[in-house]
Amino acid sequence: MAKTRTASLIIAELREFASFSAEEQRFIERSLDVGLGRGDAFKRWGGEASGGAAIRGQYLAYRELRLLREAIPSESGFENVEAFVGPLVRITAQDLAQEQLKTFSSYRFLYERLLGAVVRPWLPAAFCGAAALPQIRPAHRKALLQSLSEAAATAPGWSDREPRFFPEKIEAEAA
Repeated sequence: MAKTRTASLIIAELREFASFSAEEQRFIERSLDVGLGRGDAFKRWGGEASGGAAIRGQYLAYRELRLLREAIPSESGFENVEAFVGPLVRITAQDLAQEQLKTFSSYRFLYERLLGAVVRPWLPAAFCGAAALPQIRPAHRKALLQSLSEAAATAPGWSDREPRFFPEKIEAEAA
């Protein structure tokens, strides 16, 4: 029974990832390579249109992820909220400004893998805060904010189930 449930949850994650645009999928894969230290992102992604500057920016921003993982505040108090939300909004804004994440769903998918399931209750606030910043182009800002459903923004609770599917770029081998 537990194996069936786990398999169906992984399939649901695969389907969600498949629903994102190819651009969002590539950005998520690259971001996970950078944020989780999976190999050399410069070698793997350097030839992409975004180039080395975007990867370098992510490496710099994502240096704080380890500290953020350890600093996620409880949902019931306000202690350390600013020390957590401030950096999370800044890192989120840097990712959203690249305009490769188009929706809250793709953002949530990425960040729950970068930071773990415990971050889920904080993601709508960080997403809204970052998307509303003047560094985000107005048309992109509008599309991002409209992508956050009322259900996600007002969820009474969040799953504590850790993500199981972590997409990776598959290199095509020469025949």
